[in-house]
Amino acid sequence: MSKASLDIKDLAVDLCTSLRQVVLPHIGKAAARTHAGTAVGGDVTFGIDELAEDFLVKYLEDSGISIAVYSEDRGLLRFGDSEPAHVLIVDPVDGTRPAAAGLECAMVSVAVAELTEAPTMGDVVFGCLSEIKSGTTFTAARGEGVTITTIEGEAVPVILSGNTDLSKLFWTIGFRGRPARVLMEAMGDLVDISSVDGAVFDLGSATYSITRVLTGQLDAYIDIGPRMIEDVPEVKSIFEEVGKGAVLNNSPHDLAAAGIIAREAGAIFGDGWGKLLASRLLLGSDHSFQMSCVAAANQEMFDAIIEAMDEGVARLRSVYGKSA
Repeated sequence: MSKASLDIKDLAVDLCTSLRQVVLPHIGKAAARTHAGTAVGGDVTFGIDELAEDFLVKYLEDSGISIAVYSEDRGLLRFGDSEPAHVLIVDPVDGTRPAAAGLECAMVSVAVAELTEAPTMGDVVFGCLSEIKSGTTFTAARGEGVTITTIEGEAVPVILSGNTDLSKLFWTIGFRGRPARVLMEAMGDLVDISSVDGAVFDLGSATYSITRVLTGQLDAYIDIGPRMIEDVPEVKSIFEEVGKGAVLNNSPHDLAAAGIIAREAGAIFGDGWGKLLASRLLLGSDHSFQMSCVAAANQEMFDAIIEAMDEGVARLRSVYGKSA
């Protein structure tokens, strides 16, 4: 069957699994860690990123489909002769650093959104995530729930933790590009309270972290970098110093597929203030598009995390704010 005849959801799955097959032989190889340039959002483009992005462009050029695509390294591109109805939001390697090191924490992320004048996270209608090492795939369409399938075709159940105790929290933190001292000023108490009876990890991939909430391995994923900057603007220059001139937080391409998959699985998914992300613009990577994110297995845990983040940002303001 030609790609042009595929349903948009089937196309997204085919692209996602095809990207995985291209990247898989290169994970953990020295060439994957070479620096190939700078992405649209200011992050480093590694060799493994460039390989995947080149394949993405060729795949869509050869497909004969009228489609738009937004990717981490290339920005917004259009393919075909007619006005596309959909845009693909693609992160060919989410977890570039783990992939370059040969670790499991890396996924291909493809989301489908209706192509409006200014599409938002709420316009996402389908998401597909594929674990690069294992081949396990997560898919979700709006209102249709989640399917998790191993490379052998076996169904995997969604398991959401019932833990509501922050001291026993198993969670991951968004760390890449965030200044460590500033981050710990806001999140250090939660790290301390959960570091013995629970656990905190930096897995290097937002999508892998969020999907671990759906497999029952973790209770939550927390990244409040953009909230820290918005609530305490004085720390923005410190983010830029660590990011070598850029602010590096999660962009829509990191969260578009993971968001619809998490919500359809029954997880609680919002920003660092506890609000929905549906109105956030989708096609961009710079600081103005970046968004904080909390994904939790249940509402009680989500609410407790937001309260802890409120307290943490208040401490951050007391140290770095103008009145400090």
